[in-house]
Formats: sequence, C-alpha cells, structure tokens
Amino acid sequence: MKENMFPGNDSPTQPLGARGLEIIAAIDIIEGKCVRLTKGDYSQKKIYNENPLEVAKEFEEAGIKRLHLVDLDGAKQGTVKNWNVLETIASGTSLIIDFSGGIKTENDVQLVFNSGAAITAVGSIAVKNKSEFLRWTVKFGKDKFLLGADVSENKIIIQGWTETTDIEIDDFIKEYLSEGVNQVFCTDVSKDGMLEGPAVSLYANLIKKFPELQLIASGGISSLTELEELKNIGCKGAIIGKALYEGKMTLKELKPYLPSYATN
Repeated sequence: MKENMFPGNDSPTQPLGARGLEIIAAIDIIEGKCVRLTKGDYSQKKIYNENPLEVAKEFEEAGIKRLHLVDLDGAKQGTVKNWNVLETIASGTSLIIDFSGGIKTENDVQLVFNSGAAITAVGSIAVKNKSEFLRWTVKFGKDKFLLGADVSENKIIIQGWTETTDIEIDDFIKEYLSEGVNQVFCTDVSKDGMLEGPAVSLYANLIKKFPELQLIASGGISSLTELEELKNIGCKGAIIGKALYEGKMTLKELKPYLPSYATN
C-alpha cells in the first residue's frame, strides 16, 4: 500500500464544521512534476512528487474540493505548457480546478477549459492587454476567471514573477472592480514559500478599502491560527501549498474547514 505523501491524512473522530473560509490546495508544475519555489525563484526549486495526479488524489481523498494548479513553465515562457497535467488531474479527480500560467490568447483559454479547468486564473494578460482580457470575460463569463494580483512591495509583478511593473496593487484592483471583476487571488512574493505567515495587513487593507472584493490569500500560510486570522479579516479563501508538503499543516487539521464537514 502506498504511503501517503501528507502526514495526518485520516478522518477526525468528530466532524467540527466548516468555518467560512474556502481551502484551496496548490500544485505547482515544472516539467510535469509537482514542485515548490521559494519567493518565486526558479533556481530555488524543490521537487515533491513526479506524479501530480497522486498528490491531487490525496487532496481529494482528504475532502478538499478545489485545486489551484500553476503551470510554472508556462508562466515563465508565456504560453501554456503543462495542459496535459491539467487534463490528467481533471479526468482522474472531481476537483474544481483553477489553472494559471502562460495564458496569453483566447486559444490558450479555450485549451485550458477544454482540458478540464473550471476557472482560468490570469495575471500578466490583465496587465498587458486589458481589452483582450475583458473580451474573454464577456465571451466566457466573468465567473470563469480569477484575477491574479502578485505583488512585491505593493507593486504588481508579472511573467511568472520575473517582471516588476509600476502598477500599485490598490489601483490594479480598483480598475478591475470597476469592470465587474471581483474574484482576486493575491500573493505577496516576499511571503511565498517562506512559511512565515501570510500578508495579513496587505489583505486587511485591501478588503477594508474594497468591501466587494472576493479575496483569496496566497503565500506564507503555515498554521490554523493564520487561517482563522484570514477568515476574520474577510478573506474568502486561502491557497495552501508548501505548508502541506513540508508537514507544517496536515490534511487532518484542515478537515474542520472543508465543505464535507459543514454543519447546517
């Protein structure tokens, strides 16, 4: 019998009820393998599993419903590369998948949806070609897109975190909220992969300024205490990756947050 990759992956003795924060597991892909970076640095790559489907199935078996799948090759090269991994996971699990990385054309969007993604997550195109991105939201529906707002010192960064812009995060979000795009996931790159806590003050300020924002936190999350803090400031979801791979949090610990344990 295969040993679980994640420690503590068993059922709790008693369902405790979901706590109003959507848990989204993350799988980052380079050359078809499940990896994690540190601060978005491709030279600081750690391979966790050469079969991402195995990882996705463990998430699903634990009760997680949603997966954030990132094509890091695609993000760096500017075109979707690991769509076959998306297809494999989508056909092998019932996870709701949002997919990002290298999506630059309508054909890319169509490929991602055809390969099994429920949601397309985009960042660079929204910065470089607003009109094209908005055209996609009209054609496919705004609810089919998750806007990525990756930041370094409050400035938006793009192209797989290799290019810094002069755009302030507040201005970026304000611009798209005015267009009716309110689903956003935000990563402070200085927090990514560090397991030292998420950018709570950044998120709190954004939610206070833009109450209609549906904000998903990403980067640095490593404890249940931090999840509670994110929930309390009004985050709608939390993307968790390295903390699970490194055993800082267990799938068992996350059970109370998962929809299958919600109480009426």
